[in-house]
Amino acid sequence: MYNRIIKIFLRLALSTAFLSAVADRFGLYPSKMSVWGSWNSFVEYTGLINPWFPPALASGLATIATVAEIILGLFLIIGFKTELTAKLSGYLVLLFALSMTFSVGIKTAFDYSVFSASAAAFSLSLIKDKFWELDMIITRNQRSG
Repeated sequence: MYNRIIKIFLRLALSTAFLSAVADRFGLYPSKMSVWGSWNSFVEYTGLINPWFPPALASGLATIATVAEIILGLFLIIGFKTELTAKLSGYLVLLFALSMTFSVGIKTAFDYSVFSASAAAFSLSLIKDKFWELDMIITRNQRSG
């Protein structure tokens, strides 16, 4: 039972972190609570932490990251392909952490706990117990079908 509680906690913590970051990019938080506050600010930050890409690609990279975070966040909430989704989440956050580290410094990556979030996602991918997941229904239907 303990693994199930940890798994749901990890799923919800990671998914809400992804979706909250997306909401911030679209200005859905009051300015006092916001990191980016607007799409343009997020695109600018994306360019800052990816200096090895031409500035013209910042908007595309920001869009790809945002779409990935929306999909991964929703899949984690509903428990769809949880192990794969968790691994992809871990890689996405690790990529973000490394980009931050090599562009603005490791302290920023530590302050935003992105290495911890990546480790949490990889840990989630190792928990095999199914609990409140769409995967449970899919597996059950495949066995009976």
